[in-house]
Amino acid sequence: MGEVKGFLKYNREEYTKQSVEARLAHWDEFTELPAEKDMQKQGARCMDCGIPFCQWGCPVGNIIPSWNDLVFKGQWKDALERLHKTNNFPEFTGRVCPAPCENSCTLSINAPAVTIKNIELAIIERAYADGALKAEPPKSRLGLKVAVVGSGPSGLACADQLNKKGYKVTVYEKNEYVGGILTLGIPNYKLEKGVVSRRVQRMEHEGVVFKTDAHVGVNVDPGELKKQHDAVVLCGGAEQPRDIQVPGRELKGIYFAMDYLTQQTRRILGGRVDPRAEISAKGKRVVVLGGGDTGADCVGTANRQGALWVKQFELMPKPPLERAADNPWPHWAFIYRTATSHEEGCERDYGIATQRFTGEGGQLKTLHAVRLDWSEKDPATGRPRMKEISGSGFEVECDLVFLALGFLGPVKAGLLEKFGVELDARGNVKADTNKMTTLPGVFTAGDMTRGQSLVVWAIHEGRAAAEGVHAWLAQSNKQER
Repeated sequence: MGEVKGFLKYNREEYTKQSVEARLAHWDEFTELPAEKDMQKQGARCMDCGIPFCQWGCPVGNIIPSWNDLVFKGQWKDALERLHKTNNFPEFTGRVCPAPCENSCTLSINAPAVTIKNIELAIIERAYADGALKAEPPKSRLGLKVAVVGSGPSGLACADQLNKKGYKVTVYEKNEYVGGILTLGIPNYKLEKGVVSRRVQRMEHEGVVFKTDAHVGVNVDPGELKKQHDAVVLCGGAEQPRDIQVPGRELKGIYFAMDYLTQQTRRILGGRVDPRAEISAKGKRVVVLGGGDTGADCVGTANRQGALWVKQFELMPKPPLERAADNPWPHWAFIYRTATSHEEGCERDYGIATQRFTGEGGQLKTLHAVRLDWSEKDPATGRPRMKEISGSGFEVECDLVFLALGFLGPVKAGLLEKFGVELDARGNVKADTNKMTTLPGVFTAGDMTRGQSLVVWAIHEGRAAAEGVHAWLAQSNKQER
């Protein structure tokens, strides 16, 4: 490495954030990366640890120590080339990835980890600013056609990889915008939509064709799609939300988190929003059920809309501030974390189960809940056992409740039913090691087969599916059309 003792000489430096008051006044991103010289110091903190556990922790296997060192040396173009070898979209992961690589950084054993995520983002954003990221269409085409269904991170990664290999790739997106969850599901303040569209435009310039409002299984016939292409890749995500089955669930004012988040994004983009289904937190008391990233996104969105107050309830107990004994490095640390949305105003509470909702005239008025004790363990599994605490019931007067309880896998109606692919025991699309479903020539990737996961895992899945398609078409001796 360029500076062997850099990790001793320099402290971890985060990006600069706007004040809470300033960022709540708009919907744009609110962070600023450190200056180039400061980013080079951050690269110098990478300690040449011998075994790069950060790469083990990264789902796409980014060659992290290499591009950290290149940034330290000021070799930004080489760093970009190294980064793109493993990650198609570092501008996405550099913004929304929770950075499992940093949890696995050797330095993080007893010190703040290297700012891997920030360095990744700095490399790609500098490339865009310098005009170094130009379209590079393949020099030749194979004459074979592949359809990718879904334009989320797995679909985009799969399409990008296949296009680079010379296939004629068409991406079918059911919504009016390309990008799947990147565009509609992740709030604009975390990932501005221009970031997605500029990458999509580059892919278009390289030859990928995108068709929007093309809902396979609804207005696009799966049978015809298979006939028109040499292979099909299903990348529709895990969009079936987990519901809560308690009395009063039918009251107006209780919504799935993703319905709320996608509506706000459409509003920002000037897209289609049904006025009869308008959801706004302005001047309202909001409760978010679910303590994950989607729940935090609801918190940030509600505060920007002008909520009176926001509370976030989690079923599980509050995580510890430091790693537990059974959660050792270099695994992901299950510890208490504070998202930027929580900084903007939110009361968080843990170990809470919702028992029922009540209201007046069909409108939600009150959430009724009870506190939980997780101290006992199931003797058969060793896992914590949920137990209600006697006499701990309480009520919260509220106007809106957002259900951010995770997802149960892909939507079965339409696409999957009409394709006739088999599902696994968890209800996800069944696939072999090459990502092919039980139908020859039909592949799958991302949350549709993996289950609800991270953007970075979706990129990994999309890349793997592209390799599976390529190997199968080669073995099938497909001729040029």
